[in-house]
Formats: sequence, structure tokens, C-alpha cells
Amino acid sequence: MAEVTELVGEFDRERISCAVSEPDGVIPSVTVVLLHGAGIGDKARLAELGEDFRTRGHRVLALDFSGHGASSGDLAELSLERRFRQAREAIDAYVPPGQSLVLTGFSMSGQTVADLAAHYGSRVAGIGLCAPAVYADAAWSEPFGAEPGAPGTPPGAPVSRFTEILRTPDSWRGSRALDVFRALRTRVVLAVPEVDEIIPYAVTEAVAQALAEGNEPRFTRLVFEGAHHRLGMWFKEHPAERGRFVDAVLDDLGADGWELTRRWVDKSLPEGERVRDAVVLRGGWTSQMRLVRTEAADGIRTEGDVGAENLRAESGDGAESVRKESATPVRELVLRSFAKPFYRRHAAGLLAREAAVLGLLAGTGVPAPALVAADPQGEHCDHPSLLMTRLEGAVRLDEDGLERRIGLLARQLLDIHRVPVAQADRPREYEPWTSADRVRVPADTRRPEVWRRAVDVIRQPPPPYEGCFLHRDFHPGNVLFSGSGDALRISGVVDWVETSWGPAALDVAHCSTALALLHGTGAAREFVARYTAGGGRLGAGLLHWQLLDALAYAPDAEKVAGPWRELGRTDLTPELLSGRLEEYIASLLDGETD
Repeated sequence: MAEVTELVGEFDRERISCAVSEPDGVIPSVTVVLLHGAGIGDKARLAELGEDFRTRGHRVLALDFSGHGASSGDLAELSLERRFRQAREAIDAYVPPGQSLVLTGFSMSGQTVADLAAHYGSRVAGIGLCAPAVYADAAWSEPFGAEPGAPGTPPGAPVSRFTEILRTPDSWRGSRALDVFRALRTRVVLAVPEVDEIIPYAVTEAVAQALAEGNEPRFTRLVFEGAHHRLGMWFKEHPAERGRFVDAVLDDLGADGWELTRRWVDKSLPEGERVRDAVVLRGGWTSQMRLVRTEAADGIRTEGDVGAENLRAESGDGAESVRKESATPVRELVLRSFAKPFYRRHAAGLLAREAAVLGLLAGTGVPAPALVAADPQGEHCDHPSLLMTRLEGAVRLDEDGLERRIGLLARQLLDIHRVPVAQADRPREYEPWTSADRVRVPADTRRPEVWRRAVDVIRQPPPPYEGCFLHRDFHPGNVLFSGSGDALRISGVVDWVETSWGPAALDVAHCSTALALLHGTGAAREFVARYTAGGGRLGAGLLHWQLLDALAYAPDAEKVAGPWRELGRTDLTPELLSGRLEEYIASLLDGETD
């Protein structure tokens, strides 16, 4: 069995004992996290299981929750919330931020796996659930308390609030864990004994049903004859069945991870350079974005940059500090992958177009990324992908410095529209993103006449226009800013997959709608004014293009809310966005921004 590094981290006010093992001869892109059950469970029971994952090329992290194994703390003071917090802090400390996660939980840790999956989102590449339990939301923060009848517990001692909730019939049915399981779109294996003497049959069936909803092609249920609830112990004695479980969890793992993609990126880099790690970026909607960091191929790979102040190694002489070093990165790149089924179907055209546009923009002064490599068909990657250089700066969606940013946005869009393009190099003609017959009017609107009038406008033929080069998805979420105050500048414009040829007013309209949703109608009006003041020509019929864009967000603009909230705009509730969209459309019809 391979050498296991024993670490103790100061997490959740406890000393949490962890074990990390590395695969032989490969640089892993996945860490398997092993989470034991309640009672007398600990990570030692899962050592053989961890070894099976390791020998298949994956990094493994196991931990003892407080009150278990070698960790500090009193089991009676532990709670589901604290289990989540301890596991999360251990992962954040000991797993490089770019690595995908495979979460494997036993019994009570079924709930913990759900909590972690909700927290880490698309970073979770696979899940293994072994005789899992789920719990009522009301129990999540309650300490477990002493087990009635356990040694040291006084006779007749009252049960804890956690136990009271647990004993309430069907209290688990409203568990958030079931909602998380329904929303999973990743590899999931449910392993159960033929008869579970601990977990009620109804719980297991509810978990299975939730996992199968929307995720059926990637959900597998394994039933082990002769096994008992404590599958961790049973797996120790049944290596063939243990291997069957491990193989099932890892089957098709790359469909949501990036095993194949990482190899393709490595091959696309210049000689002497290789992938160091990758981090999933926030704010993506149509595609999955990763920041890929590279290093010299002959450099020494270490695990650096992960909570060194919390790391301690156990040796025969007691605890001693572990020094973490990190190889110096050569550069940073950005990888776009189309993983969602709808966008994957269109990925070939989108990525081929973006690759061509990035080449066209080279040397124009427009701050666009440079193309490194592209696999539009997904022939070599887990998903159709494009690799490009990373631009400095960050997306800014806050209110601070908004007026200056609006002026910069307007000037940048003018520069894009003035890019000279030969007839043979013109991108495709623009495509409208909605039509009068496709508009969904909010069911609860108090101003139906506003929507009726708006739909009537776009029902008319589009006005004549003089075509130009369009970004087609130009908005604050696709623009990077650097500096501050008077030194604020645009350092990058990204996401060129929708580039088209069409009316300048369509690009202006799209950015205006986004500004109205983010900041209100006044920001949209100011953007149009700055664009025209800079010499931009919008032609006749601007209202048609503005409404054509705005109505594509109906009925509630919620589709953009997720990425924007990930970037810090948690104030953008569905109600706020729906109200702003209707207000903006009404203002356009009243001539306020036309």
C-alpha cells in the first residue's frame, strides 16, 4: 500500500485528522474525498477503498470528523453543519483549487456529500453514496447530543433536539439534500446493501428517485447481496465488490471533469511547458470556463499555495510543520468548454467562429485574447473546447465608478464596430434571439399593455441598416477592467462566439439591456448617449433593435441572474430583475432612451 501523508488541520475550532495519498507516476486532476459515517466511523475503515481509488490514478483525501478517530472534539457537540464545515475547510486547505472532486460518503455523510455538492457546484465530477442518510433541514445545526443508552449517559437523560427531529416520522422528506440530488448533472453511484437495517427503505428509495431525475443516464444503483449498513467495513472484507463500486464511480468520469481535455491542453502547449493546475471560473452561463496555469515541464510539481499555516504532519517525534512550495507558473491561459447539452450541439460552429474572429482581431487594437488551440468538434477533449491567452483585469458589475465605465464601454464598442473586415472574412449575418411569437409575457404583470405594444413593434419587419462588425454579446459581463479612478481602463473583451455582421444598433441595444438590468434605466440611456456622442451612427429604427433585444429576456431575466450573482451581485433577485426589465421596456416605448 502506498505511503499516506497524515495531516492535522485547525478547522472549525478543532484539530481535524486527515490523510492524503498521491497516485504513482501521474499528475492527478481529481481528488477523491472519503467521508465516513456516524457513531464509531473513522477514516481508517476506508483505507483500502482509498487505495483502490489511488491505484486508478487519483489523489485521495480522507478525514476524521471531530469526535471521531484521531480528531479532537466531543461527538455530542458535532452537528451536520459542523461536518459540512470541517469537510469544506479540509478540502479548501488540502486540495489544489483547480482539481475536480469526487465526493464519496457513507451513511450520515450522504447529507454531507449533498451539502458539499451544493457548495462546490460544477467542480464536483463524481459522487459515490453508500447507504446514505438525509435529514430534515431543522436538524442541520442541532448538536447530536449524547446517544441514549450509550456508556456514560445517565439513565433517563433527555434526548437531544437532533434526536427528537430524527425520530419525527417522515421529517426527512423535506430535506434540502433531496433537492441537491435532483439537480445533479454528474456521475453518481448509489451503493446499498440488499437489506439496510439502519436506513429506512423509504429514505433509500427517495434518494434513488431524486438522483435519477434529470440525471438518469449517469446514475447507477448497486445492490450488494449479503452486505450490511456499514458498507465501509464490509468493503474491507470484500475487495472484488469494493473494486466494482470504485470502477462504477469512475466510469465516464471525464464527461463532467476534464481528464481528456487536460491531456489535449498539455499537447497544445509549446515544448517545455505543461499544465500545472486549473481553476473553474465563476460567471459563465453558456460555457464552462477554466483558468489554466502552466509550468516548466522539468519543474518540480508540488501542492503549494493551500493553507500552509494550517498544515501539520504527524511524525514519530510528534507534530511538525510542513513547508509547502509551489512551482513558478510560466503563464495563465483560459479554456472555454461547452458542456451543457444544448450548447454542445452548437459548439462546433460557435468555437470555429471564435477561433477565426480571434485571428481576425490580432493587431487591430481591440483587446481580445490570442488563440492558442481549438477543438471545436470535441474530438480530443471531454467537451468541445478552445484555449486562449488570459487577459489581465476583472469584470466589474458594481455601482462604484459606473459613469466612467459606461463611457469606456461606449468607446470600446465604437472601436469594435470600426474594425475593417474584408468581404471574404465577414462573419455570419446576425440572428435575432427572439421573435414576436416567441416572447413570453410575465404572468403576473400589471402592465400587459406595455408588453403588447412592445411585441407589436418587433412584429414589424426590421428597419434597413448599414452592416458592420458586431461582437453580438457585448455587455459588462464580457468586459475586463484594470486600474481605478482616472486610471481605470478596459483591458480585455472576451466571449467572441456570437460575432456577427449586422446593425450597430443591435450591439448597442444588447449592452443597454444589460446595463438596465444591472443598474437601472438611467444607465442604459447614458450608454446610448455616450455611443452617439463618440460618433456612433445608429440609424433609423433604434427602438426596434432595443425591444428585439430586451424582449429576449422575457419574462423575468432570471437566466442572467446566476452568473451575475456569482460575481457578487446578490441583490439581483428575480423580482428586481423582472421589475427592471418591464420598467426598461416601458421607458423605451415612452421614448426615454430612443
